[in-house]
Amino acid sequence: MRRARGNGFTLLEVLVATTIMAVAIGTLLSALTTSVRNANRVTDSDRAATLAKQKLDELLAEPKLPIGQVLQGPWDPRITGLSGGWRARVEPFETLPGIPDKIGGVYRVVVEVWWNDAAQRRSFLLEGYRRIMKST
Repeated sequence: MRRARGNGFTLLEVLVATTIMAVAIGTLLSALTTSVRNANRVTDSDRAATLAKQKLDELLAEPKLPIGQVLQGPWDPRITGLSGGWRARVEPFETLPGIPDKIGGVYRVVVEVWWNDAAQRRSFLLEGYRRIMKST
């Protein structure tokens, strides 16, 4: 009996090709998983920044903003998609020389936003300024 040569792949060639494909697919899936994780992190950060800006605008528009008090609250994860919350404080920033403090001044509103990203807590600060006239 004569064997035909060159009409197919040997078992060794098939195993080597399969191993190369497995390594390539494993690398691609790992890169894809990392990309999805990074995209989710950026999406959460962007969502938190939008919520922080909205809260800061709300506080800056408040006519009777409490000075020197800490304001805080949670985000509703069903609405915002984030498990976290916010904390804000209003503090004096600048007083004008020769003008009594009871008249008013420029105040800084600092909003800290925090959220949970997997097992890690992330946060950032956002601040704005406004003039507050004190009533006599």
